[in-house]
Amino acid sequence: MHRQVEQTEQVESFRLYGEDTGSPFLFVSDHAGRKIPSFLADLGVSEAVRATHIGWDIGIDGVGQVLAKKLSALLIEQQYSRLVIDCNRAPGHPTSIVSVSDGVVIPANQNISPEERTWREQAILFPYHDRITQELDKRQHQGRDTLLVALHSFTPIMDGFARPWHVGVLHNRDARFGAIMFRLLQAEGFTVGDNEPYRLTDFSDYTVPFHAEKRSLPYLEIEIRQDLISSVQGQEEWAERLSRLLPHAWQEFQTIYG
Repeated sequence: MHRQVEQTEQVESFRLYGEDTGSPFLFVSDHAGRKIPSFLADLGVSEAVRATHIGWDIGIDGVGQVLAKKLSALLIEQQYSRLVIDCNRAPGHPTSIVSVSDGVVIPANQNISPEERTWREQAILFPYHDRITQELDKRQHQGRDTLLVALHSFTPIMDGFARPWHVGVLHNRDARFGAIMFRLLQAEGFTVGDNEPYRLTDFSDYTVPFHAEKRSLPYLEIEIRQDLISSVQGQEEWAERLSRLLPHAWQEFQTIYG
């Protein structure tokens, strides 16, 4: 029997941090939130489990918020748990609403109705991406250069494998800016993954292909290992590091590619 979705429930799909002061950087964070709509209660999953990597990108909220402030740029941050709907998946994608995540069964996501899927898309997924589109449209109208920076974090261990990378730089069709950041992060002494621990593709991702590559915009999708940013200190350290490296990488990108 399907749940009755409360169509009048108001949700805040995203929040804005920082402000647009003319910076070329636009930060987005697909998995920064942990909220759950009231009609889904706890999704049938304990708070302890929802607080792990299956529920959100641990630590990336703190990194993004500090980073936006340091670079006087705008951050569009998605507020809901990826277990409600994954905002880095296209509408209707088979893993946009997972029934099992890293071996954990998600009871509230079993056999959901088309109406409930539509509600989650219209209440959470679409408003978030509409706000990104609105921001990019504004910048395009103003004739501004823009770099889209998608912020993510990854669990240190997956399927029993200890991941050796401190940070990953992901790319699909356009690896230009990612290659510059890859080199700069390596120079800082980090083990950097090139399309590791995940590979960015049209199927596996939505935000970068839809917003950046369709517009031929340069972009960076970055993954930071969660044990490095689980504390406030770690978040501030990585925000400081990225606030130093991103302008340098952007200047180099502009010099090379115009």
